[in-house]
Amino acid sequence: MAEQNRQKLNRLLAELGDADFVSARWLRGHGYSTALVAGYVRSGWLRSPARGVYMAAAGVATWEGALHSLQQREQLRLHAGARFALALHGHEHYLRMQGVREATLYGPDRLPGWASVLAVDVRFLHGGLGPFPPVGFGFSADAPDDRLSEEGLERLVVSSTTEWVVVASAERAMLELCHEARDAADVHEAHATMQGMSGLRPSELSGLLRRCQSIKAKRLFLALANRANHAWLERLDTSGVDLGRGKRAFFPGGRLDARYQITLPADLESSLG
Repeated sequence: MAEQNRQKLNRLLAELGDADFVSARWLRGHGYSTALVAGYVRSGWLRSPARGVYMAAAGVATWEGALHSLQQREQLRLHAGARFALALHGHEHYLRMQGVREATLYGPDRLPGWASVLAVDVRFLHGGLGPFPPVGFGFSADAPDDRLSEEGLERLVVSSTTEWVVVASAERAMLELCHEARDAADVHEAHATMQGMSGLRPSELSGLLRRCQSIKAKRLFLALANRANHAWLERLDTSGVDLGRGKRAFFPGGRLDARYQITLPADLESSLG
């Protein structure tokens, strides 16, 4: 029995590596009893950085390892999106990222309690479904890249200690940012960010705009894209994109964009200097 337990421990440590986490639920489901795990902790092989989750005692707790574990080991359909994903794609200069960084995770699955209290340099928040319908498959290693791409998702290597994590593409993340806009400051942020989005792919955008369920996100995105006037705008196919009907005063007290029938802050045009 002792030899069997040592083999189980070795398999677990090999799987965890230097940065991954494993939940108590996963351990129970894979034959690691509560007593056995407690023994690993007492012996200094595992540590518990938050209630209900474990990692190798010598491991380093990082947000990358946490997100990788949520997606791969816990098989949760949660991806990093909006502002956080845009920063990962190199657009952090345009975004308001002061203070504790927050990573909004979108998807139909619930964020475990332990993920919200980990002592890592990013705070995870659950953003619900966001502006898109739920993804119908998990983010395992065998999920085809083309299926991820259809959803506006991609694998991104963000750390030398973590293989990859699934995040929103720049196109999807920008639509998510527009969907999350609540006030004039958010619109100004989206406006500034759009100015730097010269590399968006019109074919991917066209499909995402048709799938997007948020009228606000689509109208705001297109209104801001029209102001930025990037080269890809001419190749954007908006046929079949539902923009709803009538005027939408998403931001009361602003100025109406006549083309997309959405109110925008009156000082938007002068905000970039």
